[in-house]
This record gives sequence, structure tokens and C-alpha cells, in this order.
Amino acid sequence: MSHVFHRSSVKAPPAVSRGEGAYLYDQSGKAYLDGSGGAAVSCLGHGDAHVTEAIRAQLDQVAFAHTGFFTSPPAEALADRLVALAPGDLNRVYFVSGGSEAMEAALKLARQYHLERGEAGRSRIIARRQSYHGNTLGALATGGNAWRREPFAPLLMEVSHVAPCYAYRGQQEGESEAAYCDRLIAEIEDEIVRVGPETVMAFVAEPVVGATLGAVPSVPGYFKRIREICDRHGIL
Repeated sequence: MSHVFHRSSVKAPPAVSRGEGAYLYDQSGKAYLDGSGGAAVSCLGHGDAHVTEAIRAQLDQVAFAHTGFFTSPPAEALADRLVALAPGDLNRVYFVSGGSEAMEAALKLARQYHLERGEAGRSRIIARRQSYHGNTLGALATGGNAWRREPFAPLLMEVSHVAPCYAYRGQQEGESEAAYCDRLIAEIEDEIVRVGPETVMAFVAEPVVGATLGAVPSVPGYFKRIREICDRHGIL
């Protein structure tokens, strides 16, 4: 009997023994094509000698130092590289342990930004239905995946959810992409007016929606229009 609390309570997963390239192998030798980097967040592959050597070299120096007290050359180098690739004038990197924690940090940072500006009334988030932003409580509340939210609804903060930009399902017969975009933007504007622009701190959306909708991009002009709305109302 395994003492690990696995994702499924009715079926134990196979035990992985090694990885090579794009494949993982279980203890029986069966190969599994890892086509999406596990949860689609890693593109390193398996058994890469360069990656292994970099990990080993760092372990020989120091495995861990709390970021509340220390910085480190690897952190500084990674931050420099990310900033060099970032758009506009983004020039700071805040490191966390995973996606849900990153989402929580972003929401708290948005709130703190408005507090520093003397706009304490801004706490409302507008997000989209069929979105996924993480499984911690703040990220889960922000996400719009109904079946993930339902068991924990009493614990979640109130968030406004508008329609996703999903032309395959949402665009009406005879409606142009531009008209469809206009309709989605009007819905967001209406929700901002309904709750009061002075109460909204942030709009949250995935540039390309992941597994909860199926790798769906937006129609042309959609995010540009949202940027204009947010700038006009002081929303992040």
C-alpha cells in the first residue's frame, strides 16, 4: 500500500523509473511519450546532460538559500535573461515555486498597487468563464472553470466572469470577427459599469486558453481593446 496521497483515490499511477528525451519509462520498461512536458510547463525533456550537469554543479555549491535574506548568481542571471526577452519596460522578476503561487502573487501585487495609490476601494477582479489560473483559493476563484470551483464555492472570493473569446463556439452565424469582438468588449464594459470602475483592480485572462478550453487564441484586436478599456478606467 502506498502512503502517497495520489491524484486519484481509485487507481495508482505507474511508477516512473527513468526519462530519456521525450520519453518516460515505468518500472516494467514501458515507454510513454511525454508530448506536453507533464502539465505543459516544462520543455527541458528528460536525461539532458547539459541540464543534469547544471543541477549538479549548483548542488556542489549550495542547494538552497532563503530569498528573504540572499540573492544568488543563478537567480540574477535568469532575471537578466527574462528581462531581456520581456516586452516594453518590464524590468523586474519575482521568483515563486509554481503557477498557482505566481497567480496569487500577481493578484496581491495588483491590490497593493492600488493601495499605494490611495485607491483602497479597488478589490474586484474580472476574469473569463472556462479559464484556468491555478488551484489555490485566490487563483481558483479567479478561474472560470465551473466544475473545479463548485465544491469550494463557499470559500472563494467574489469574481466577475465574462465570456471567453472563443469564436468557434461564441461567434454567431453571419457575425464578423470584428462584430464578435465588439460584443465581447461591450460585455466587459457593461460589467465594469455594473460593479463600478472604482472597485475593479484587475482584468485577468490567458493569452491562449489552455486545457479548460482547448488551446484557443483570441480574435484580432481583442486584447488591444481590453488594454484600452483597462487604461481608461485605471484597471491593471
